[in-house]
Amino acid sequence: MKNWMFKPLVIATLSASFLMGQTSTSTGTGTAPTTAQIVANLVARLTTLLTLTTAQQTEATTIFTTEQTALATIRTSMQTAQTALQTAITTNDATAISTQATAIGTLTTQQIEAQATAAAAFYALLTTTQQTQFTQLNKFGFGLLGGPGFGGGPGFGGPGPGGPGGPH
Repeated sequence: MKNWMFKPLVIATLSASFLMGQTSTSTGTGTAPTTAQIVANLVARLTTLLTLTTAQQTEATTIFTTEQTALATIRTSMQTAQTALQTAITTNDATAISTQATAIGTLTTQQIEAQATAAAAFYALLTTTQQTQFTQLNKFGFGLLGGPGFGGGPGFGGPGPGGPGGPH
């Protein structure tokens, strides 16, 4: 298939799958989706895109649940550090600014590490054909796992990888 024909097809397919994955799983009360809901939505999208087997879906669920649990802890710590940084700014406390900036840097490193570790584990369970598909999807700018654009980047814009509030 020619490249000019392939790009729109991939974009249309991914757009549809991402829109379907964005459906609300909350009760309508403004509650954030649970870790289980975030992971289920992500695994469903990846299954649609890469035709995952049942065994791969089970392993992916474990991988992404571990990742989301780590990211939830990091997000809580990040919010605390950002609040403390804002306080340090308003009180002109240079020592606290430095301390909180260092903490935020460390937390950002932990976030990227958790996402990259999950992405590597997921990639390793794919067949060669699925790895090629996955790589091809990422070439078109659909960062499906890890890093900014998936799960929020540094700054924690959403609840996690591919989650309804983030990436995704």
